[in-house]
Amino acid sequence: MRTVFRSSLRLVAIGVAIGLGGGLAFAKLLAVALIGIKPLDFVAFASTSALMASVAALAIWVPARRAARVDPMVTLRHE
Repeated sequence: MRTVFRSSLRLVAIGVAIGLGGGLAFAKLLAVALIGIKPLDFVAFASTSALMASVAALAIWVPARRAARVDPMVTLRHE
């Protein structure tokens, strides 16, 4: 379970980094649509990244925990 969680979180970290880079690159272009915040608002970028990473971690953890509870012999018997 730990291996699956760790490798999946690595992909989440890469996705968050790409998203932050893209967000920073397009923030100046989208400045007109951003109402009430600055285009390069650190709190907005950090909170959005933390929220997305938390949701992704939960989406990884729930199925991994279920899979870890299944007896391997039962799974192999059904295949």
